[in-house]
Parts: sequence; C-alpha cells; structure tokens
Amino acid sequence: MRKARGHLGRQLISRFKLDEGKDPQAYALGVKELWEIDPAKHQPGLVIHTAGWPMDSKTYGGGFMYHLEDNKVTLGLVTGLDYSNPYLSPFEEMQRWKTHPSIKKYLEGGKRISYGARAITAGGALSLPKTVFAGGALIGCEAGYLNASRIKGSHAAIKSGMLAAEAAYAAVTTGRQHDELSAYPEAYANSWLAQELNQSRNFKAWFKKGLYMGSFMTGIEQWLLPRLGIKSPPWTIHRTQPDYAMLKPAAECTPIVYPKPDNKITFDRLSSVFVSNTNHEEQQPAHLTLKDASVPVNINLAQYAGPESRYCPAGVYEFVKNADNTDRLQINAQNCVHCKTCDIKDPTQNIVWVTPEGGGGPNYSSM
Repeated sequence: MRKARGHLGRQLISRFKLDEGKDPQAYALGVKELWEIDPAKHQPGLVIHTAGWPMDSKTYGGGFMYHLEDNKVTLGLVTGLDYSNPYLSPFEEMQRWKTHPSIKKYLEGGKRISYGARAITAGGALSLPKTVFAGGALIGCEAGYLNASRIKGSHAAIKSGMLAAEAAYAAVTTGRQHDELSAYPEAYANSWLAQELNQSRNFKAWFKKGLYMGSFMTGIEQWLLPRLGIKSPPWTIHRTQPDYAMLKPAAECTPIVYPKPDNKITFDRLSSVFVSNTNHEEQQPAHLTLKDASVPVNINLAQYAGPESRYCPAGVYEFVKNADNTDRLQINAQNCVHCKTCDIKDPTQNIVWVTPEGGGGPNYSSM
C-alpha cells in the first residue's frame, strides 16, 4: 500500500498490532502548488530546499521548489504534524513561505495551475511496523519507508514493493498458503534501504528538539560520521508520543494572525481546492465521520480553539453558529483533498476518514 495513513492500512496495523513495540509513527503535511512562471526566470533543473521559516525554530518544517520543463515549477511546504500551537495553519504557513524574497522572485508574473496536499510518514526506521501478516503485507508509505531527511519516498516504495513481490512469488511457487511472507522483512533487513533508513533513524527525534539542534545533529549523523567510516549513528533517540498528543491547549499558546491573500502570490483555501479539481458525488454517504458528535464543540473548540478549522488545508471543517448562538461543527466533505491530516492530528482522535464511494476526490493534473 503506497499511501500514507491509508484507510485499510490504518485498520490492519491496529487489528494485528503491527506497531507494537515501535515508536509512534510521525507524520507531516505537504502543501503543494504547480506554477507556470516567466520564461526569463525559469532555470530547468534548479532545486531549492529550505528549513524552518516561516515557522518558529521549535516547529519542524521545510520547503522545496523544483524547476521542471516548459516553464513550470512545483513548490510546497512540509509541516510536521507534531506541532504544538493549535492556532498554526499548515496551509497559511505555506502561503506565507511563498512571500520570502528567495521564492517570491520566481513566482511574480506567473500563474498558479494546480494545488494539492498530502500527509507523509516521517517516523522512519524506528516507527516501521511489522510489515507482514497472514494474507498481506505493508509496503511503501503505508509502512513508513519514506526517508524524511531526504524528502524521498518513491525509491523506497518501489524497492519495498520489489522485495514484497519477490517474497510473494517464492511463496506461490513453493505452494505455501495462509502464512506470513517472512522473506520480505528479512530481505529488507539485508537491503540498502534498511541501511539508508537506519542511518537517518534519529532525524525526526532530533528536529523535535528544535531547528538548530536538528540541523547540527543531522549534519553529524549524515555527513560527518560517514566520512569517518561510521555507517550508522552509535546512539538512538526515541519518541514516545503520537503527533495528536503534542497539541497544547489554546490558553497556553499565542494566536497566529496570518495576512490576507493577495490572489497573486498567496491564495485562500477555497480557490485552492478549486484548482485541485476535487469532486465528490453529493448523494454518497459521508466519508468523514465523528465517533462522538459532541466532542468538536465541547472539547476541541473549548480547549483547543477548534484546530480542525486550521489544520485542514481544504476548508472541510468549519465552526458555525446555530440560530440560538451555540456553536456546531460543519463538515464540508465535498472539499476534501484526501490528505488524511484530520485523521492524524485531531487531538481527541474523534474523526475517522473512510474511503469515499465512486472514486471521488482530487484530480491532480501534472502534480
């Protein structure tokens, strides 16, 4: 399964306790746009990576810009979903990131073509669950093979798929049934992928200690130690809390005031959803469900200032007033871009994302 926090994978990991004894999985939200820019500013092959800003030094995150062909660039901001301030909005942070002079200079005079968002796994080797169970296996981002320190997951998804396929082929050709593909995790343990992820296993834990500590220790582990002939750090830093548990009560945090969009470089969420080509059948059952309908107002709004209205990059969750001036949560499920952030970051774990009927959702073009 390629997608991070997939609907089936989430249930399988829970049912078979595949994550028992592992660090909690860490996630980040990537908010991404595709632009067509002024040909005079286009530099095919140019890659820009950033870290930190516009978030504070305690919040994990970084941006990217890749110059593609035909005067197009893809750019985005990745925000760790272990952030603590409930007023933070990953979407708004990405819009603010584009105003930095080093990024804005490429976008001025250009046109935004498409928009999207997706959660990614960032826990690495320490959060990797048991990847096999009777009748199936976890591969790619569903298992958590992405190397967050290199912002690379496709190569790991392909390699894990190859390893699982080879193990399945061997099982089928020898007449085995109803057992586990034990050859798959064994092959992974002896692969270059395991070595790569083991070298970067502390990446997310170090950055939880702040941008400067994270940058310093990542430099030691992934630049200095290999040059000294040490392939793997001689120490391991564990994490103990899931992302949703890191959110602090609103009373302990400072509200963040984001600037209004200028509709040239920065945009609002609804116009962004429009260019994601998102569509859901109106008559289908809701694919965003609540375990307890009273929780959003009584707990999330009262204690955390309604973070679902900010962490969702598509404007799905909205607190509105009833006729008697009481609050209620309105779920605009038709806006959902299937990023899975609500399923991950909800502080009460009250939201359950299920697969919508009919293949609805975003229809990304050239993303």
